[in-house]
Amino acid sequence: MNVPQPDMPRMQMWFDFASPYSYLAIERIEDLARDAGVRVDLRPFLLGPIFQAQGWNDTPFRLFPGKGAYMMRDIARLADKYGVTYRRPRLFPRISVLPARIALMGQDESWGRDFCLAVFRANFQHDLDIQAEDVVHDLLRDLALDADALIGRAKTEAVKESLRRQVDRARNLGLFGAPTFFVGDEMFWGNDRLEDALEWAQQGRPVARVTARVAASA
Repeated sequence: MNVPQPDMPRMQMWFDFASPYSYLAIERIEDLARDAGVRVDLRPFLLGPIFQAQGWNDTPFRLFPGKGAYMMRDIARLADKYGVTYRRPRLFPRISVLPARIALMGQDESWGRDFCLAVFRANFQHDLDIQAEDVVHDLLRDLALDADALIGRAKTEAVKESLRRQVDRARNLGLFGAPTFFVGDEMFWGNDRLEDALEWAQQGRPVARVTARVAASA
């Protein structure tokens, strides 16, 4: 997101493509991270299995209609506040397994951030079915990537297992929503905590490494 330097403070952004708050955060994060001098590592995952482990068979925004109605209004207000284009999807939440697999393949590649942003915009600006193979193919092609090869690889058992392990890592870290930011071992949940997470990273507060906790809980 910004040109990484060896001594640049880092943080992770864990997100789900179906999450509108993740969309608002990723639209804002590049400029904010550049100004703060913080490198952001994107970490895609799926919230569905996290909710299921908590005994929910659906997103809480549909299980609790009042909360869902508030969220939809809140998203529209925040998008207007930030100057971010937003169009409420006809279907919410959308399945996003295929783009999540591809994003995981590219999370540490130069094209990863652009792909993630393209998927979010397809969902929350253009109201497209981001699970549809033809939609994902077009997004990859527009980024001058080998769409056939990447989609083919995303269908392999190895990549499917990689996404399952990514969800396990999210669960072991204690994630319960998206977006979630980590600065070392310090967790910040929600789009409205993005600035706090960047400030924490910028100030170099003493933290343990997230990877150490994941290894300990594996």
